[in-house]
Amino acid sequence: MKVTKERIHFIGGGQMAEAIIRASITNNSLSADQISVSDINEARLQFLNTKYDVNTKNSQAQGLSTADLIVVAVRPQDDLVALGQIVQQFAASSAVIVSIVAGVTNAQLAGYFGAERSIIRVIPNTLTDTGYGYSGVALNAYATRDQVERFLLAFGKVEYLDETLMDVFTGFGVAGPNYIYYFIESLADAGVLAGLPREQAWKVALENVMGAVVMLQQTGLHPRQLLDINNSPGGVGIHGLYELNNSDFAAGLQRSVLAAVKRTTELGVK
Repeated sequence: MKVTKERIHFIGGGQMAEAIIRASITNNSLSADQISVSDINEARLQFLNTKYDVNTKNSQAQGLSTADLIVVAVRPQDDLVALGQIVQQFAASSAVIVSIVAGVTNAQLAGYFGAERSIIRVIPNTLTDTGYGYSGVALNAYATRDQVERFLLAFGKVEYLDETLMDVFTGFGVAGPNYIYYFIESLADAGVLAGLPREQAWKVALENVMGAVVMLQQTGLHPRQLLDINNSPGGVGIHGLYELNNSDFAAGLQRSVLAAVKRTTELGVK
């Protein structure tokens, strides 16, 4: 991937900011000298500087004054009003705001960072190191895809959304790996319960999940069609599926997604 010449300033150096920095540098999308970070935690800044050689020495005002992209990577409960005042004071009017603050809308962000500024709300995926996973993106009226796409593609794929779907995308798409991790753990445990050694159960569970995804992609078939192919009348597979159906598995998973979506909306309100 071609390295951009943009300067990126991160407000907040937490786990998600680090994951984006790590992927961007690893994929040669950004060089360390293009990135600066400010955070209230000095130990965190020292860690990021030591591990990634990004600039954590300048003041927040210095980082903002030279930034083309400003990544707001703080918690929704943090003081966004005060943060917006600092950004409006020191950042160039052309600097683009990229917010990864869960639940906070573009309209709210415009109230903090400037009504006529390019603002891009991003829900970053959590699979940044793999190149897989979609980040959900909603642009305000002043922003364009060209302003942010190269940056975002450094840590996964991009799905542009109507902003009304961002909370849904967060609870379903971005939290999605959590559900998969839980399923894989439970599947491996089932193999152990049935009598397989843990290492073998784990390897088989991972291989089955990866292979099933590839089968769906390569064949273009619906999961139900593959289930029909794999399960003979009165056979082993259909007996297993019968018990899974009785477990309320599908409805439980759907309730989990709805709970995650609800929590995302609550964070934005608070």
